[in-house]
Amino acid sequence: MAPPLVSVPMNKNKKPSLVLTLSAAGLLIGTGSVAYWLLAQRQMSSGDLLVGANIIPGDALFAVSLTTDPQQWQKLRQFGTKETQVELDKNLVELRDRFLTNNGYDFQKDVAPWVGDDVTIAFLAPNTASKPAPKPVTTNEDAASDQQSMVMVLPVKNPEIAKSILARPKTLKQGKWIDRTYQGVAIKQNQGQAGENFSAALLDGRFLVITDSPKATERAIDAYKNKTSLATTGGFAENFPKIANYQPFAQFYVNVPTAAKIAAASPNRPLPAQVLAQLQNNQGLAGTMTLEPEGIRFKGVSWLNPNSQRVLAVENKAGKMQSRVPAETLMMLSGGNLQRLWGDYVLTSQGNPLSPIAPEQIRGGIKSLTNLDLDKDLLDWMKGEFSLSVIPTTPKQGSPDDFRAGLVFMVQASNRQSAEASIKQLDEVMRNQYQFQVQPGKVAGQPVVNWVSPYGTLTATHGWLDGDVAFLVVGAPITDKIVPQPNNTLASNLPFQQTVPTEPNPTNGQFFLDVERTVKNFPLPTLIPNQQTLLDATRSIGMTSAVSDSRSNRYDIFIALKKVRNLTALPSPTTPSTTSP
Repeated sequence: MAPPLVSVPMNKNKKPSLVLTLSAAGLLIGTGSVAYWLLAQRQMSSGDLLVGANIIPGDALFAVSLTTDPQQWQKLRQFGTKETQVELDKNLVELRDRFLTNNGYDFQKDVAPWVGDDVTIAFLAPNTASKPAPKPVTTNEDAASDQQSMVMVLPVKNPEIAKSILARPKTLKQGKWIDRTYQGVAIKQNQGQAGENFSAALLDGRFLVITDSPKATERAIDAYKNKTSLATTGGFAENFPKIANYQPFAQFYVNVPTAAKIAAASPNRPLPAQVLAQLQNNQGLAGTMTLEPEGIRFKGVSWLNPNSQRVLAVENKAGKMQSRVPAETLMMLSGGNLQRLWGDYVLTSQGNPLSPIAPEQIRGGIKSLTNLDLDKDLLDWMKGEFSLSVIPTTPKQGSPDDFRAGLVFMVQASNRQSAEASIKQLDEVMRNQYQFQVQPGKVAGQPVVNWVSPYGTLTATHGWLDGDVAFLVVGAPITDKIVPQPNNTLASNLPFQQTVPTEPNPTNGQFFLDVERTVKNFPLPTLIPNQQTLLDATRSIGMTSAVSDSRSNRYDIFIALKKVRNLTALPSPTTPSTTSP
């Protein structure tokens, strides 16, 4: 099978769809079945950096590296269901035919003999992202330079073969090849229809650089020779090695400040100035994707701008909540410090139109519903580990099936006296404002308080675990599953152990979702296209995160996937005349 690798000339009307196709393919591959993007590998001259990092201009918006090993691509195709295999194969065939077959190339014959283990595709930000205002008059060349351009870096393991192919490229359907030189580097560039500006250059016999813009070729050469490449961008060389892995399937990098500038310049949804200023504190997001026997693993890292005044608190104190909930728990999300998490959310979300809920709305909602101040009355004592879990109930014969699961919130109190005062206020609000019955009770000999709605349709229970862990159960009556602490816990459950990464350790948060059991028993809202197809291919999802240091965060994610039985062969290449663009 031929992975999507080589760039060759294409018609003007295909150019936008190429970028969209690459983005969609990267999205599909990066999720495997449910998520999208991330990736990593070793580079010839830059150790554990992204392949071609010493060539890609430092202001690149996005870069993704993909393996050229056909066996890894075949392994990817084995994950999922027949439906996801059909969708993945559709993307792979489209990319293969567009890059190779339609232009007379065959991967095994024309590319495999000389290409390295990985290739990188990078998208450069349009020059307009850094311009204060558009020019009143632009030439064709200026207009081209203002568009998003693409750079492909292909490491060369056999320079002689690469040189011969570059010296005698395939005949163009329209136009002709011309030779030019820039900074002493020979460039092969096509000349024909307007908009066809593809060119190729061999740098030091080690990297074949292909772009869709003459300006992009020059920018790549400048970055390589002047050492203004991605490898020298603030924080990149220090953080990318944290996620290096042996023979990954892919790698990725996102330039957060550049992406923010482009979003701010968008006429449809511009970012407010204060949000843009906050995003400038962040510099990069990068990741590694590797294929394992039972699924796909991601190792991610994000880091702050080296010039940012903001620093991260290195506080990784989570990791106990999975031992407080039973093995049958469907979902658990935990964190190390709820107060600090809220503070970070406020910092990055205040005034941000892309935030799911504005902090002001959350504060106002809690105030109007409970008359409590979120920051002073609640979060002030919530400085310990917390968790939110969904635990299914055990149906009892003859009992109404109002709720099939209970939602459980737990938090370790840093000040129990303050916590009890706030909880007492909540009891009064539920009794006086909402006419709930507030009844003391006991579960397994331990005191609890039950809230019962006027019609008995909604119940909740709160109490304490181990002296300083407050809990609240809403929905199904599953308090007896956490009081006393269960013997068979989620932490000891095999699916949890096989899904949730053990690194980084110590951790400041974990996430687990048993997708198979959840989808089977509970309807889920549709959030993404083809959601059901992706969910049907997934067994479970796990994540572990930690603050790596005062400037960076680490994330490990594992997606356990089903496998396709009787895998069919990828459709053979068709001739250019019969292949759809």
